[in-house]
Amino acid sequence: MSGSASMSLSAQGGAAGNRTMITISIMLATIMQALDSTIANVALPHMQGSLSASQDQITWVLTSYIVAAAIATPLTGWLCDRFGQKTVFLFSVAGFTAASVLCGISGSLVQIVLARLLQGVFGAALVPLSQAVLLDINPREKHGSAMAVWGMGVMVGPILGPTLGGWLTDAYDWRWVFFINVPIGAVAFYGIWKYILRVPGGRSMHFDLFGFATLSLAIGALQMLLDRGEQNDWFAALETWIEAILMVLSFTYFIAHTMLTAANKSFVNYHLLKNRNFVTGLLFIFIVGMVLFAVRALVPTMLQNLMGYSAQAAGLVTAPSGFGTMIAMMIVGRLVGKVELRLLLAVGFGLTAFSLWQMTSYTLVLSKSDIVWPGVIQGLGLGLVFVPLSTATFATLSPQMRAQGTAMYSLIRNIGSSIGIALVQTLLVRNTQIAHASLVQQVHVGTYFDPVLTAFYDLGSSAGLTSLNEEVTRQASMIAYLDDFWLMLLLTLLVIPLLLLIKPPKNDVRQSIDHAAME
Repeated sequence: MSGSASMSLSAQGGAAGNRTMITISIMLATIMQALDSTIANVALPHMQGSLSASQDQITWVLTSYIVAAAIATPLTGWLCDRFGQKTVFLFSVAGFTAASVLCGISGSLVQIVLARLLQGVFGAALVPLSQAVLLDINPREKHGSAMAVWGMGVMVGPILGPTLGGWLTDAYDWRWVFFINVPIGAVAFYGIWKYILRVPGGRSMHFDLFGFATLSLAIGALQMLLDRGEQNDWFAALETWIEAILMVLSFTYFIAHTMLTAANKSFVNYHLLKNRNFVTGLLFIFIVGMVLFAVRALVPTMLQNLMGYSAQAAGLVTAPSGFGTMIAMMIVGRLVGKVELRLLLAVGFGLTAFSLWQMTSYTLVLSKSDIVWPGVIQGLGLGLVFVPLSTATFATLSPQMRAQGTAMYSLIRNIGSSIGIALVQTLLVRNTQIAHASLVQQVHVGTYFDPVLTAFYDLGSSAGLTSLNEEVTRQASMIAYLDDFWLMLLLTLLVIPLLLLIKPPKNDVRQSIDHAAME
């Protein structure tokens, strides 16, 4: 956002009298975008039936949005410099709202995935722009309070998303999880149009088209490979080979272009990768992205598909995870600078690992507290990680490199989220098949001793065989979910020793980039 600094200063003075209305308008836009990162999770089983999609295919609704947002995020600064902050903000809100309508009226999986891609593209700028405007319209002494308001808005998504999505799905239809954006977007658009001053862009920033195109191709090819690999039997299909080759070639060209041709003009400065703290932080936020979004995509489907939860009930028991994150972020903000960052990170990852360990003991018979408390603990752990991790990651970067650093940081987190969701869903489908085959081998006429069960699961009747197969599939799916939780636990534990690679920042270094972890 550095390219719009001059116009930001102008907007600050003129907009001060309308500060409240501007704050309400831009926070509505932020909340709208934050909601859509989680509101669709609990509606996935309903979408799956309505759109005739398999369990691994329906997750494209989540991953397409995340990937599009990841690719489009680095464009925000250049677009504002080119067209002006207000213009980009208005187009982003209008485009996001229109894409939400397209999601709601989609009649096939292809249509809704394309609409979600549009949502991600238009929504990518909403969070960084809302933060930039809040900083512009508030004097420096109120920046802390402004960022607290902004952070609360960002956290509304994980808290309200599952609950609101579940209620809308049960009370009306899954399409309303997208239609709800229309009135919010309309009010936000009017407020931004009415109260924010229009300042022309400076047109001083260079846009690295080739670097952006090759990186986008690499990310898109990787996601297609992950999303469609299971369906195509992986490398037995030509499509998978094409996607893999395209990913490798595009990423190779991107690295070569960045390091050799456009070292001073690329939107990714390769000197960032020479900073130990920054590279370690990228690895950590990649894992955080995988764990955070993968688990939040797994639990609602597990509750609805295997345990008979309604969408609303699933939303209610998963929402407390967001409260845990908010509470931890409020606490850790006071601890940063007083407690060593590596200790805070160790506690945060430890709590996250403990919650995942609890989830590896899940069975098909769970009380609500069995679901709520691991979610709260996991939320606390992730909240303790966010702010200290961003502080440690950027502690040793020069101010001139932070703009590109925050963009790469957000990009890596989004890629981790997308890969995590695709990975756990692929493993869920495959491990369910493996567990099903193993369980079937253990079933024979003498398996059941209870006369009632023996009569119900009568292997000599088609009804009995159908009932038995449904129960075996249910048990196999539960085993596959547990395998995914074990994988997330292992990934979390493996990164903890890497905390030793982080160099604690000097006490006199004051960090102002906590937002990077929350974008």
